[in-house]
Amino acid sequence: MRAKGGKNNKKFPSNIKKSIRRRKPVTHSRTEKRIVSTSMGKEKQKDEEKPSPNPITGWRLWLFRIIALTVIPALLFLFLELGLRIVGYGFPSAATLKCEVNGRKSYCDNIKFGWRFFPRNIAREFDPFNFTAEKPDDTYRIFVLGASAAKGEPDSAFCFGRFLEVILQDTYPGINFEVITTAMAAINSHVVAEIAGDCARHQADLFIVYLGNNEVIGPYGAGTVFSPISGSMSLIRMGIAIKATRLGQLLTNLLGSRGPGKNIPKVWGGLEMFLEKQVQAGDERLETVYRHFERNLRDISRFARKGRAKIIFCTVGSNLKDSPPFASLHQPSLTATDKKKWDEIYKQGVAYEADGKYDEAAARYLDAAEIDDCYADLQFRLGRCYWEAGEYNRARQRYIRARELDTLRFRADNRINETIRAVAGDKVAKGIHLVDAAKAFEKNSPHEATGQELFYEHVHLNFKGNYLLAKTIFEQVEEILPGHIKRHRDNERPLLTEAQCAQHLAYTDWDRYTITDKVLNGFIKKAPFTNQLYHEELVNLMEQTVTSLKDNLTADALEEVAALYRRAIQEDSEDWYFHYKYGKLLAEDIKDYQAAAEQYRLVQDYFPHSYTGYNALGSVLRGLGDLDGAIDQHLKTIQINPTSAEAHRHLGWAYKQQGKVDKAVKHYSQSLRILPTDANVRFSLGLIYQSQKRLDKAIEQYRQALQIKPDHAKAYNNLAIALYQQGKFNEAVQTYRKGLLLVPNSLDLHYNLAVLLKKQGRRDEAIEEFRAALRIDPNSAKTRKALKAIL
Repeated sequence: MRAKGGKNNKKFPSNIKKSIRRRKPVTHSRTEKRIVSTSMGKEKQKDEEKPSPNPITGWRLWLFRIIALTVIPALLFLFLELGLRIVGYGFPSAATLKCEVNGRKSYCDNIKFGWRFFPRNIAREFDPFNFTAEKPDDTYRIFVLGASAAKGEPDSAFCFGRFLEVILQDTYPGINFEVITTAMAAINSHVVAEIAGDCARHQADLFIVYLGNNEVIGPYGAGTVFSPISGSMSLIRMGIAIKATRLGQLLTNLLGSRGPGKNIPKVWGGLEMFLEKQVQAGDERLETVYRHFERNLRDISRFARKGRAKIIFCTVGSNLKDSPPFASLHQPSLTATDKKKWDEIYKQGVAYEADGKYDEAAARYLDAAEIDDCYADLQFRLGRCYWEAGEYNRARQRYIRARELDTLRFRADNRINETIRAVAGDKVAKGIHLVDAAKAFEKNSPHEATGQELFYEHVHLNFKGNYLLAKTIFEQVEEILPGHIKRHRDNERPLLTEAQCAQHLAYTDWDRYTITDKVLNGFIKKAPFTNQLYHEELVNLMEQTVTSLKDNLTADALEEVAALYRRAIQEDSEDWYFHYKYGKLLAEDIKDYQAAAEQYRLVQDYFPHSYTGYNALGSVLRGLGDLDGAIDQHLKTIQINPTSAEAHRHLGWAYKQQGKVDKAVKHYSQSLRILPTDANVRFSLGLIYQSQKRLDKAIEQYRQALQIKPDHAKAYNNLAIALYQQGKFNEAVQTYRKGLLLVPNSLDLHYNLAVLLKKQGRRDEAIEEFRAALRIDPNSAKTRKALKAIL
C-alpha cells in the first residue's frame, strides 16, 4: 500500500463527499432511549450471571503454597548452585577429596576443609594424608578423630596414631594396618562430626576418637572467637550445611566483604585469642556445650555404625599438677568489702608459700576460701602446699578443682569425660567401646596426679604420654579385631617398648631439642601461659633444658641423627614423615641443600596434592641460588594453598633478587594481607619503597614493623635514613636514640647515628657514638677509620 499522497491514490467522487458532509446526527425519542437502556441493562445482567472461574481453595491452595515455598526456591537454589560450580566458584567442602597418587585412585585430605569453620587466613589444616580408594586385601583401616592432642601437637610425627600403627604392625605381621589421623588443631565435636561422616564412606574398620578439650573454645562453643554459640543444634547444623554449598560460600564471602566482625581475629594468635573469652564454672551456657557434645558424639557413633565400623571413644587427659589455671575470677556475688578482705588473706598465704611455710600458707588459703573458694589460682596454690607437705590425695583434689574453675577452659573438665563414658558405656554389642585414657594417665603418674611426666604443657602429650595412650588403646583394639586378623598375632613377640617405638619412629636428640624449643618459645613464653602461676620458674627450667639439648647437638651428633633417619627410611621408605624431617635436618642444621631437595621431592611424590613438599623444596632451591626453580615451587604452593603467607613472602624475596620489583611488591603485599603482623615483610617492603624514593610509603612500613617488633634494629636504622632523606634531621637523630634504648648493642645504629651527628656538626656526640660502636666490635675497620678522621 502506498503512502498517502502517492500517485495511485484514488479520489472519492464529489457527490459522495457532499452527502457525507450534509448528513445530520441521528436522534432518538425518549421511548427509544428507554428501550435501548433496558436492552443494555439486560445484557449487562446476563454478563454478570455468567459463571466465573472456580477460585483455588482447599487442598489445591495448600499444594500451590507448598510448591511456591519449597519447590520453586529449591529449583532456584539448584540452578544457582550448579551455575557456581560450572564457573568454578567456591571450594570443595568435604574432609577428603579424590586424588591420584602414583597412578592409584586415592583419597586425600582437603586443605580447604577448615574454611567452613574458620576465617580463611587462620583456618587450621590436617597434616597431609592419603589412602587408596579401594581398600587392599588384608588391610585394617583405622581413622583417628580429634583435635590438636590427637594430631600430636607440637610434632604430629609422634602422635599416638603413629605409635599405634607401629605396635599393631609389629604384633600382627602380614596384616597391613592403616592408621589415618584426620585430626586438626582448634576444632571440636561440631567439626569432628562432619569429618566422621565423610570418613565413614571409606571402608573404615575402626574409628578412634580422642576429643573434648576444645568444646568450649572451638566453633559454636561458649568461649569461642569463631562461630558463636547457639542453643539450637538444628541451626548450627543448618549453618554448617549451608557453608558446604557454593551458594552458601558466596553469601558468606559477600557478608565478609563488608568487613570482618570486630571480635573475629585476622591473624592466628593461638590461645592468646581467647583471653577475653572467660567462662566461669557456673555459666549456664556450659550446659548447652555439654548437651551439644553428647549429641555430636552420638552422631559420630551413628556414622561409624552406618559405615559398618566399630568405634572407640577415649576419655581425655590433662595436666593437673604442673599446669596452673590460665585465668581466675571471683564469684559474681562477692562484695567489695569481702573482696578486700580476701585479697589481704590471700597475699599472706602467698608470702608464707614463698618462704616455704606450706602449712601456714595452706591455713591462710583455707581462710580465704571461706570467703570465696571459686578463685582457680587459690585452689591450685592449696594443691601445691598440700603436695609439698606430702598430702598427695588432698593435693590432687585441689588440682582437679583448680582445673574445673579455670575460666579459660582449654582443658576438658569432669563433665566432658563423664559424657564420653555415658555415650560409650555398655554399648559393646553396638560396636561402641570405651578406653578410659584419663584413668590410665592417672595410674601412670606420681600419686595419680597427672603432670609433666606425660604432658608438654596443659593438654598435649609428650613422647611418653603418646606411647602410653597408644598402648592403652591397643589393648582394646586387640579385643575388637576380627578372627582372621587375630590368627596373625605373633605371640612370641613382646609388645614394643617405648624405646623400641622411638627407634621405629626415628625419635632423635634433634627432635627432643626442636620440640622443647617450640614448646618454650611457641607456647610457654606467650599469653595466656605468661599469666600462669610460677611461670618464671617454669621458663628458667625449660631454658636450661633447651640450652643443654642444643649444646649436645654437635656436628658429630647431627651426623648420628642423619644416620638414624637414613636407617628409618631404608626400613620404611613410604613414610613421608621420615623424608620430610630428614630434609628439614639437612636444610636447617647440616646445610646440605642438595640432599634436602632430594628428600622434599620424595615428599611431593607421596603427596602431590599437598603444598608441604613444594614450599619446602622452594626454600632449599633459594639456598642453592636457583631462583627460577624456587619461584616455580612457591607458585605451586599458592596454587594449592592461596593463604600461605610464607610462600608469598618467599616469592617477594625471590622476585626482588631478580629485579622484578613490581612482582615483589605484589607478593609482599599479599603476604601482609594474609599475615599483617609480619614485621620482616613490612621491613622488606619498606626497603623497596625506599629504593624507589617513595619515602612516605617506606616510613609507613618501617613504623608498622616497629609497632609489631619494637626491637627491630634494622627498621630503626632505615626509618632514620628515610627521615634524613626527607630533611627531618632531628627526627632521624631521635629515631636512632629510641632504637638504641631498645637495642643498645646495635653496631649499625651507633655508627650511623655518629655519622649523622658529625654531619650536623655535633662533634663530641659523634665521637661518643663511634666509641660505643667500637666497644661492640673492636675490629670494625670502618668505625676505626671514621673515628680517626674526626679526632
